[in-house]
Amino acid sequence: MLLVDDHPITRQGLAAMIGIEGDLTVCAEAENAAEAIDAVNRLRPDLVLLDLSLPGRSGLEFLKDLVASHPGIPALVLSMHDESLYAERAIRAGARGYLMKSAGGRAVMEAIRTILKGQIYVSPAVSSRILEALSHSRANTETAEGPIRTLSDREFEIFQLIGQGLGTREIAGRLNLSIKTVEAHRARLKEKLGTKDAPALVREAVRWVESQAGV
Repeated sequence: MLLVDDHPITRQGLAAMIGIEGDLTVCAEAENAAEAIDAVNRLRPDLVLLDLSLPGRSGLEFLKDLVASHPGIPALVLSMHDESLYAERAIRAGARGYLMKSAGGRAVMEAIRTILKGQIYVSPAVSSRILEALSHSRANTETAEGPIRTLSDREFEIFQLIGQGLGTREIAGRLNLSIKTVEAHRARLKEKLGTKDAPALVREAVRWVESQAGV
């Protein structure tokens, strides 16, 4: 199993917890997407356990790369982010499961073993949400989260970076995009979220990031 998380203490804790299990082994650790892809290419782990918040290339982008290059290697997302928005995106990107870090060790072990059996692991709430989405019965635009849920993965990623205080040039460098492309995404964000100008978009993004961090 490969652990991908930018916090050494988190990786150490997970490795120690998994090491207690007689049938599970951590073969390597990585702190960013580039290291993770290199480890996957070299070791071909049975499962990748990752966080979505990675420096540089995001966890969602890494998931897409993993599915494209190694479709037979399943991934479980273990994240601090609220599953109500992130779980569906992670599953769409190719994850076989999503679990919040607050769920606890027993749930982590259950999720790992479920995925290794070839099944998908999500909470009952997320499972219900996904089924509703597939049947077109969920009216996202009628909920408070509706506008956020309509964003593409790239728009969502840029929205988060705006909320973290990054400017257009910094976002372009972080995501390896042109400044013009980032500006186009910002324009679409303003349109989709109904913000009248750039400062309003920044305020909305900061508010969102702070709400996710529990500030």
